[in-house]
Amino acid sequence: MAENKDALEKKWLVFYTKSRAEKKTLEYLVRFGFEAWLPMHKVVRQWSDRKKKLEVPLFNSYIFVKDIEANIQEIVRVPGISWNIRHNGKPAILQKKEYRIIERFLESGLTIEIGPAQNLEKGDKVEIMDGPLKGAMGFLSGSYNEQKFTVEVETIDQVMKVNIDKGLLRKT
Repeated sequence: MAENKDALEKKWLVFYTKSRAEKKTLEYLVRFGFEAWLPMHKVVRQWSDRKKKLEVPLFNSYIFVKDIEANIQEIVRVPGISWNIRHNGKPAILQKKEYRIIERFLESGLTIEIGPAQNLEKGDKVEIMDGPLKGAMGFLSGSYNEQKFTVEVETIDQVMKVNIDKGLLRKT
């Protein structure tokens, strides 16, 4: 009975969108009645004659839809959705803890860099001890500098990186 209840529970399913179609895909999902989330953050882009602040997707070509797994085939038919991300042979699910960490990163206003998880050299596991990201766990990245903090969102093979004063980090 618990397995049946679990199958009916809505979860944040992870989908891959067509390139540069995240915002339009979000519009379609909402129009078709789905609860969707496209985390956005501000970046400064430099052109030859000016700088401009833009709001761009936090994870290129990724969008999250809160629904049951049985509806994946219906969601994949929405214009702009390419496929459902899978993790260990099952549909990838953004866990509540990961969702909250992404929200906290976005609310912090800190500069965030995003990159695929498999390209990182993982170092010490650390916890942020103070500030808006207090309690977040992650790894020091050996590929940048001692103060670069990364949080892995493993189920979607993406990472968020933010500069944190090493005095705020505790090795775990």
